[in-house]
Order: sequence, then structure tokens, then C-alpha cells
Amino acid sequence: MKNTKLLTSVSLALTLCLALPIPFATAASGPTESAEVEPEKGPHRGRMLRDGDFAVELAIFETGVPPEFRVWLTDKGNVIAPQKVKLNVKLTRLGDVIDDINFRAQGDFLRGDSVIYEPHSFYVTVTAQYKGTSYRWEYENYEGRTTIEQAVADAMEIKTEIAGEATLHQSIPAYGVLAFPPNAHTKVSARFDGEITQRHVNFGDKVKKGQRLFTIESNESLKPYTIKAPATGVITSLMANEGEQTKGRTLITLTTTGNYIARLAVYPSDYDKVKVGSDVSLRVEGSAQDITAKVTFIEPEVRRDQARIHWVNVNDAQDALSVGSFVNANINVANIAVPLAVKKIGLQAFRDFTVVYAKVGGQYEVRMLELGREGGEWIEVLGGLEPGTEYVTENSFVLKADIEKSGASHDH
Repeated sequence: MKNTKLLTSVSLALTLCLALPIPFATAASGPTESAEVEPEKGPHRGRMLRDGDFAVELAIFETGVPPEFRVWLTDKGNVIAPQKVKLNVKLTRLGDVIDDINFRAQGDFLRGDSVIYEPHSFYVTVTAQYKGTSYRWEYENYEGRTTIEQAVADAMEIKTEIAGEATLHQSIPAYGVLAFPPNAHTKVSARFDGEITQRHVNFGDKVKKGQRLFTIESNESLKPYTIKAPATGVITSLMANEGEQTKGRTLITLTTTGNYIARLAVYPSDYDKVKVGSDVSLRVEGSAQDITAKVTFIEPEVRRDQARIHWVNVNDAQDALSVGSFVNANINVANIAVPLAVKKIGLQAFRDFTVVYAKVGGQYEVRMLELGREGGEWIEVLGGLEPGTEYVTENSFVLKADIEKSGASHDH
């Protein structure tokens, strides 16, 4: 069903692509420079900017230092002393955030006064003053950015959320089986000895509380009386027939269904993490339903494999579960509030980074993340993303594929 839905979405997206004027354009190129033309590189592998005889080589330098701009200058091919030139670079990032960078002379180059943080994706404006003349260059240096029309994004089921506070629910896995609770079995016997004159039920019958089980003729009074079911349940053993004497023995075992114990094994490394009252999410083999419950009891004895058995009450109102079924569980061991987190489903790889895609209007761009602790569907963000950023959660792979297709990269 999910594959059919995705194919339908892709078909709709392709239809929209044909109908819309500029539906799915990558912002890796612009009017000022063709993405197909490789910019001229200088001897330091920086971008060459020329105006007549005056030339500026602008490079992002990141060997042994955080990324920074360094600039080498020439006039008619001759090296210019860096202190003779006043230079400024403005980087306009997605969302009209502007980094204003000034320079100072160091050795034979100008060194920028700001770190060029990732992503290195911006519109670059360079201004210089030399010998009383002003120079200006502008160009796009976009990476990890694409533009998708909203109608296409909707058709591709690209979903977004706002990055902010979250609670990380950390858990450990545990496995076990379903068992009956200790009070599940009720043994029924006759109050007064006598002859069983009538048996009203059979083995395997489901009976309700108060339902007739046997009619007994008392040996003392010779009067009949009825034994009734003390609880609702299933007859799981039947040890008496009509015409027999009761003789104080167990006649029927009545097993109450609808409630089970998940007996989960927890090993020594996690003993101190799990307490009575810890939240548990579990699924019983053969059932598609996730069940939430709590640890109710921890057995005092350790199993031969050193596991301690933790009990979790499981309600079975639909009468769908069975004793002995395997159980897969996650036991919650910590709830950690963090100021900034994103959903793990939105994470993608980009170059050597783990990223999410920030959304500004119809544009999407990578945000390189410094990540911390994990818990449930969330992962803590320590850096690389501003709180309040709209980012892609579902189907972020669509953006990854489009950006990789464009081949957009930045100058180093």
C-alpha cells in the first residue's frame, strides 16, 4: 500500500512539473554566472576576481584553523602588499542573513576576521579599494540548496516541522514471553461432599461468573445444591463426571483470561536503570498492536543466565493473546529535556556531515549538525541549527537526490 501511494505521489509530481512554469529548479546557478562554467582558480586554489589589471584571489582556507577567507592581490600580475588594499566581503545567506567580513594584512595576504561557518552557501559581494579606485564583484556560491515549488513538495509528501525543545525518551531493549499472572487459575471444589448428579459445562468452555458448573446431592442432607463459577474464565482442567463422588477434590480449574504478565529479561549492565514503575512499550509476536504499560514487579532471584525477570501487566481486552508468545519490549530508563532537537527521520548525509534540510519559502538548504544524545524519535542538536528553524522531517531523501543531481559545490 505504501509503495502504491509513493508511486501515485511521484506521478502527480511529474504531472505538476510539466504544468508549472519553474517547478523544480536547483538554485545552484543564477543569472550572474553559469553553473556549467568552472570559475577561474588562482595559485592558492581560490576564485579569481578580475577588473582590468587588478585581480583578487579569494579562497576559503581551513587547514589547521576554522574556515576563514584569505585573499591574495595582484596588479598587472605583480603581487600587491596586502596593507595597500581595503577589502570587504558580504555573504548573503538563505533567509537574508548577512555575514559582514573585514580583513587585515598578514604576511603576503589579507585574512578575514570571521569564521565561514557551514554551509558555505551564500551570495558573495566583494568590494575593494586600491589606489583611489573602487572595485566590486558579485557571484553565487551555493551548495546543498534547491528550490521546489510548494505544489510539488506537497505531491512528494515532503513534511516539515519547527526545530525546538523536545524530551528524549531513552530506553533499553528487553525480550520475554507472556505468562498467566499468579491469580489466573481458580480451583473449584464442592463445599459439601456428595454425588455429582449433573455437570453443566465441558472442558474448554468459556463461562461467566455465577454460571452453573455442577449440581451436587449432599451426602448429609441428601438435598441438591449448585456449584457456580467464582469468576469469568475458561475451563482448563476438568476432573469430575456425573455419578462420581466429590471427595473434597478439585473438580474444575478455571483460568481467567484477558490479563497476562510479560516476563522480560534484564541483564546486569541494566539492573540499576530499570525500576518498578518504569514505562514499557512492547509488542507481542503475532500482534500488530503496540502496548504501553509499566514494570510492576521485579523477581528477587536471578536466572541462570544472570537475567532478572521484570513483570509487566498486559491487558488483553480483545482476547487475542496467548501464553508463551514472545514479547519484544523497550523499557524507558530516562526522560531528558533538551533545548533543541530534531526528528531522526529527517537526517541525511551530505559530504562528511549529518544534515537536515532547512526550509525558507520555497528553498531548502542543508544545515550541518553537531549532534548529542538520542532518545526515541528525537536526537539532540548541539550546533549547526537555530531554534525555530523550519526543517524537513518526512521524505527528505527527495531533496538529497535533487541536490546530488545538481552537483552544486562551493569554493575552497
